[in-house]
Parts: sequence; structure tokens; C-alpha cells
Amino acid sequence: MKKAKPLIAGNWKMNGLRAEAVALAESAAAAAAASDSCDVAVFPPFTALDAVAGALAGSPVALGGQDCHEAEAGAYTSCISAAMLADLGCRYVILGHSERRHGRRETSDTVYEKAKAAFRAGLIPIVCVGETRAQRIRGLGDDAVVDQVFGSVPYAEGPMMLAYEPVWAIGTGKAATVEDIARMHDILSGVLEAMERDCEGSPILYGGSVSPDNAADILATDGVGGLLVGGASLDAEAFGAIIRAAG
Repeated sequence: MKKAKPLIAGNWKMNGLRAEAVALAESAAAAAAASDSCDVAVFPPFTALDAVAGALAGSPVALGGQDCHEAEAGAYTSCISAAMLADLGCRYVILGHSERRHGRRETSDTVYEKAKAAFRAGLIPIVCVGETRAQRIRGLGDDAVVDQVFGSVPYAEGPMMLAYEPVWAIGTGKAATVEDIARMHDILSGVLEAMERDCEGSPILYGGSVSPDNAADILATDGVGGLLVGGASLDAEAFGAIIRAAG
């Protein structure tokens, strides 16, 4: 079986007004068009999704949302449903990012319900999991990550992805070592198999201080199906270099 292309996903978080977002999207589209070795997706703020969708029209770059609500509609002020994302042309949605799990006290139960909503809307959820520095130091990191997967991912409901993002590596400039990444991705592959999920159809991305300097080595690591890129995705030159590293 031919190996699937890795996904290079740029999570822009709460950055960029519409004009900035369009410029970043156009740069990503140009870089993606020059490389057929990976798939590319960008995740702008909600306010820029429509503008970015227009900028990406006809390009190979997919669009994604940074979160969605678990309900399809209702009295949920400020929230965005999965159906709304799909209506804007999104293919993916990021769920359970550590900045929501820890910053917004989002539980795995909530992520699970959001993933089900994403499936109903025809979106591919990218479910983020990862241990904190304290859990890692105390030797509890593996169990914490495994518990997050079992608690957050519905059994065999549709195509999805995991993103292993050790919390201690996000935004710190200190990515996990390739040995740590390979070991954790092997653990996660075993969890997906236990959940009766085809690992080929449920790629595992790595995220956490991804840069042009380490992207190629991480992508070459066993079990890595792509990258979830944070800060470097806001730099057009750096994100283009990461896309090229997939080749």
C-alpha cells in the first residue's frame, strides 16, 4: 500500500486580521503548489475563515477551524458549530488543543462530543493530546496521553487524526526528541489499534516547537504522519520551508 502523504497543518491561533490572513494563505498556497510530497492545511481565526477560503480557491491547501461546539445549533453565545465550519468550506477541525484543555479547562468528555459533532458535519477532527511537564517529571506522561485518547476519540466513527503535542514543548522552542516522538507515536498507534481504528487512516501528527530546522527529522521519524505547526506557520518563509522539508 502506498504511504499516505504527511499533512502539514498551520494553526494560526488568535493571530492575523483578514488582510494578513489572506497574504499568509496565498504564500502557503504557492508553497503547496510547488510540492507534491505533502498535503497542506491552514487553520485561521474564525473571523478570517471566509476571506482565507476565497484566497485558497483552486489551490491544493485545505481549510480548517480551530475548534467547534458540540451542539449543532442553539443558545451558545460566541460559539461556532461544526456545520458552520463545513459551510465555510472547512475540511478539518482542531479539537482538544492544550490551550483549551488547560487554559479553558476543557475535558476529554467535551472533546469526545465535539469529535462526534465534527463527524456528523463531515469534518475530519484533529484531536490533540499531550502531557504536561509535571506529568512527564512524575512518570505519568504516558498514562495521561493514553487516557486522553480513550476519553476524547469516538470508536470507529469516521476518518480522524491525532496530534501528539507535549504541553511542555508548545511555544517553548524545545521540541521533543525524535526518540521521544517515536516512542509516543508507537504507544498511540497501539491505542488506535485497540480502538479498532486503521492507523493508516488515522495519522498521528506531531506538534510542539516545530521549525524549519527540525521538520525534516521529525517527519522522518517512525509513526509520524505530519506536523501541526504553531508559531512557525505565521512566518510565510518558515512555513514554506517546513512544507519543502516533507520532500
